[in-house]
Amino acid sequence: MKLDLEEPTMFSRSALAAILAVFAPVSPALAGTLTPPPADQALGRALLKELIELNTQQDHGTTAAANAVAARLRAAGFVGQDITVIAPPDHPTKGNVVVRLHGSGKAKPILYICHLDVVNARREDWTFDPFVLTEKDGWFYGRGTVDMKSQDAATLESLIRLKREGFKPKGDIIVAFTADEEGSGDANGVDWLVKTHRSLVDAGLVINPDGGEAGVKHGRKLYLGVQTSEKVYVTYRVEITDKGGHSSRPTAANPIFHLSRALGRLGDYAFPAHVTETVKLYFAGRSKLETGQVAADMLAMSRPEPPAEVVARLSSVVETNILFRTTCTATEISGGHAESALPQRAQATIQCRVLPGEPLDQVKATLLKVLNDPAITLTDLYPGDASPESPPSPKLLKTIASVKAGMWPDAILLPIMSPGATDSAFTRLGGMPSYGVDAIWDDLDDGRAHGRDERIGVEVFDQEVEFTYRLMKALASGG
Repeated sequence: MKLDLEEPTMFSRSALAAILAVFAPVSPALAGTLTPPPADQALGRALLKELIELNTQQDHGTTAAANAVAARLRAAGFVGQDITVIAPPDHPTKGNVVVRLHGSGKAKPILYICHLDVVNARREDWTFDPFVLTEKDGWFYGRGTVDMKSQDAATLESLIRLKREGFKPKGDIIVAFTADEEGSGDANGVDWLVKTHRSLVDAGLVINPDGGEAGVKHGRKLYLGVQTSEKVYVTYRVEITDKGGHSSRPTAANPIFHLSRALGRLGDYAFPAHVTETVKLYFAGRSKLETGQVAADMLAMSRPEPPAEVVARLSSVVETNILFRTTCTATEISGGHAESALPQRAQATIQCRVLPGEPLDQVKATLLKVLNDPAITLTDLYPGDASPESPPSPKLLKTIASVKAGMWPDAILLPIMSPGATDSAFTRLGGMPSYGVDAIWDDLDDGRAHGRDERIGVEVFDQEVEFTYRLMKALASGG
């Protein structure tokens, strides 16, 4: 099956039906073995251990991990220009490695993007050392087990396995293991590679294992999510200044009072509801997993004009509200300089998560209107990149659904929009259709990515290795 990625974002009834058809569970008879062969299982675990125990926090960088990945690839038979280890000249510790498994040239390359860096973790906060892979009671503990060194290990193992098997893809398989995806990075690898070394990563399709979601609730595997879009994050500093004075002579110009009232108005404001095509499809599929009023409301949200009362009910739940409206929230606040002095300055950080397709300048204008104080100055801290939505391609979803059906027939497939940010924003901005998908089955009520005692089930990890291999092979075979 040839992947058609030139499909419109607005769907005809037939296109919509084709997409919805892949959502349904299939016969359990289609399910087969869930784990890789013993040698590949062992290799996957060894790669996970090696990556977890390489500290890739922001101040450590990723070059050591990039070199370790390159060494594994050379040992597996990748040679010469098949492997490129590269870092920005002014950030030598922010290393990236790009590897290519050559195909027959009958199709465009497929690019996998996998970041090597992790969010900081302090030993005193954890039960276990975050930079030692610890197995206990059926779990692997360690920083990056969920975000995203398990996916790194699974992708690397799958590529090595295909190389060992002598597999010849229709188009090249490219994998970029990169730096600085997590917050506060100053040398994002995907952004840098797309802008300055496009020939290394140019592809017709991008798969980002970091962007997928596999949801579990009460022990039940509910859905495998395919990320087709994500919210754009924009950060502002709000500031009010005054001449100050002695605290015994208060004035109405007090910046703290002004800022407090403005932030209160923002807290009471809700941006207009806007349901994107991906989110409509998500609600249509997710409704099949719910019952009663929730199921009816989710199904109604997939229609062209959902009733106001439905929007109101789903707006009261954070999980669903963030899917159909832009949000702006205060995340940091500071003000004043002495106990006995009137404040000369008060400021806050506001971060907005903007729906795909909504103009960023319009969001800023709305924010100023809601804050409604001429004394306020609003400064861009991070202006954001308006990453477009990748069309939810029925053919691509069908390929992913076929692989899923061979492993977890009872779970459904859902296109999703991420409320957070991933590196797919940079590849989409670069004109490459990008989709997040992986099978790290994670408890929706106990998500530990970025948190204390981050962990992944041992069995879940083994199955992720097998799923990644099957999907990589299916996509590179043309479907």
